[in-house]
Amino acid sequence: MPDKYFGFSDEEYAQRLASTRQAMEVAGVELLIVSDPSNMAWLTGYDGWSFYVHQAVLVSMDRLPIWYGREMDANGAKCTVYMNDDHILSYPDPYVQSTERHPMDHLSTVIDSYGWGNKSIGVEMDNYYFSAACYQSLLKNLPNANFKDVTNLVNWQKAVKSEQEITYMRRAARLVEKMHARTFELAEVGRRKNELAAEIYKTGLNGTEEFGGDYPAIVPLMPTGKEASAPHLTWDDRMLREGEGTFFELSGCYKRYHCPMSRTIFLGKPDDAWRNAEQALQEGLAAGLEKAKPGNMTEDVASALFSTFAKYGIQKDSRCGYSVGLSYPPDWGEHTLSLRAGDKTVLKPGMTFHFMPGLWFDDWGIEITETVLITETGSECLANVERKLFVKD
Repeated sequence: MPDKYFGFSDEEYAQRLASTRQAMEVAGVELLIVSDPSNMAWLTGYDGWSFYVHQAVLVSMDRLPIWYGREMDANGAKCTVYMNDDHILSYPDPYVQSTERHPMDHLSTVIDSYGWGNKSIGVEMDNYYFSAACYQSLLKNLPNANFKDVTNLVNWQKAVKSEQEITYMRRAARLVEKMHARTFELAEVGRRKNELAAEIYKTGLNGTEEFGGDYPAIVPLMPTGKEASAPHLTWDDRMLREGEGTFFELSGCYKRYHCPMSRTIFLGKPDDAWRNAEQALQEGLAAGLEKAKPGNMTEDVASALFSTFAKYGIQKDSRCGYSVGLSYPPDWGEHTLSLRAGDKTVLKPGMTFHFMPGLWFDDWGIEITETVLITETGSECLANVERKLFVKD
């Protein structure tokens, strides 16, 4: 199988297209405009750093998907998508970041030319890559169309992974194992955090003797001390200091498939509060994993975790996990199932999620997390890194 489209077979792409069309029928949509680059890649194999300009995949009921993007990116589509070249369309460069015209103006003429101008058209309204200007342009230029919000329609088709997808996530797991091992090896008092970030990237991209790594959808998150009371800070050029903890939320990435994992490193001697939080996380993760099996709901996993936390006097009500897989920046989450109270998504074999019960207190924080695969009988943590607070005294 050629590498150009992630190594997936035409049959797998056909299955993806069929499931998407079935969901379109249920939603009452005849044409789908897909703007999320993760969904574009999943449907067609397209892989390129072109999502900073407008692009899309058109999914109809009667032909293969159509890739649509900037003219200079069309050759990139020819190198990556599984469709033949007559399913690759582009807009001229004067449409790029122009105040006079918009790429969706041009897309509207394409839609009209295929006889789709009066169809029920689904768009991903709540998506990073579909702007208010996109929607205004489509409304103006396709007055006979009926637009529907189908945010996450394609995302939900990605929830259960194929064997090939799981293979890629296992490779990402091998990478994140190496990334955490290298981080613990180098983390020490006096080391600048940017140096650690550089080594994390180097390790993840160098990969193994068998395969290399890809860039993750989120940069290394690695706040220290009081900054670790917030979950999404990155790094600076300050040095690590004794008596402080740093959590490292990292992900290996292979062919855009992710395996995120967090571990925390404390330099010095952690006090009882740290050890209490560590034990709560260890027991809470174990309790949640017991509930992570086919037939249970996502809220069952969260409930088991939160009940364990309560025994330690810890109250947490934010979600503690989410579906992961194929992603582009700025997020490796799939925006579908969440591990939290009220989410009644039924777990199925092949689902993968980041089980991430981070604890962020007033002036410190700790994370110990796992990427989990639902199996036929239970669950499996894809990466193998000791589940503990790492201490360098």
